[in-house]
Amino acid sequence: MDDQTILELFRARDEKALEAVTEKYGSYCRTIAQSVLGDPEDAEECVNDMLFDAWRSIPPARPVSLSAFLGKITRRIAIDRLRNRMAAKRGGGEAELTLEEFAEDLRYEGDPALEVEKKALQEAIRRYVNGLAPLDQSLFVLRYWYLEPTARIAQKLNLTETNVHVRLHRLRKRLGRFLEKEGWETI
Repeated sequence: MDDQTILELFRARDEKALEAVTEKYGSYCRTIAQSVLGDPEDAEECVNDMLFDAWRSIPPARPVSLSAFLGKITRRIAIDRLRNRMAAKRGGGEAELTLEEFAEDLRYEGDPALEVEKKALQEAIRRYVNGLAPLDQSLFVLRYWYLEPTARIAQKLNLTETNVHVRLHRLRKRLGRFLEKEGWETI
């Protein structure tokens, strides 16, 4: 089923939309949640929570890209679940390390001015990533969107883990310079 048909089912409040999303994007969203949480059962719960959030969000939301919309919901839920888990029991995890490397939490719920600022920052980061060479784009997305461990990224991209660390460090530095040129204050 194509995305437009699924969105029409959501707008019509037809529960077949949830079945279609599960069939088409369930595995994709489970992979995102699994990358963040490292636990298949928690990942499955995140997918279920994503379905609930999608049902509540569409309408009024009108996503341009359903896969990106669902992936973003799943990722947010998984990160929130991880934060809650770590608040209860401090421990090292890949997502915590990644979030320390790259301050990802750009959620400014409630304040319209901050929402506009958030969207502008997201667009600036999108322009930065789109301007990268394909290998650097892959590195950036695998690490900071999918929260993949550097060892897995190295394996996927046929690089050494040291090379991945060095390249990611340089990408973050370049992002900082890019954002400063765009008028954003960086640390």
